[in-house]
Amino acid sequence: TITTQAILPSANVTYAIGSTTAWYSTIYGTSIHAQYADLAESYYADADYDPGTVVVFGGEEEITTTTTSHDTRVAGVISTDPAYLMNDSSPGLAVALRGKVPTKVLGPVKKGDLLVSAGANPGWATSIGKDQSRPMAVFGKALETDLSEGEKVIFAVII
Repeated sequence: TITTQAILPSANVTYAIGSTTAWYSTIYGTSIHAQYADLAESYYADADYDPGTVVVFGGEEEITTTTTSHDTRVAGVISTDPAYLMNDSSPGLAVALRGKVPTKVLGPVKKGDLLVSAGANPGWATSIGKDQSRPMAVFGKALETDLSEGEKVIFAVII
């Protein structure tokens, strides 16, 4: 059926186009909202990592975790629900390459701090404050302040 009129739902978030098992091929249009916040891509992983895990390029597959502090091979963070997932039909894990995602952080962190791989704790980030001496190791910026020691999950922007 072809229509030249607007297709309007009776209320917000009440109808879906397609389903999780049957979807449309190409849709031409303009999107002005996304339900989620990050741009991600599927990568083969050495293990099944939890969302928020910091990953690097390397290992047996395409991505793995690291015991290297300030690792310049950093790829991103395992996404929870990407707004846009590239290579979505490929097996693997969704790695957030840009945008806002929950991120595993070790130690105190302040909003706006730069984040790098923690090293001793594979899959975790740590704050380096405003230190810009290792720019290739920085993968994100903290969106929350939590000055407690130990492990926590905060929102960060992957840059």
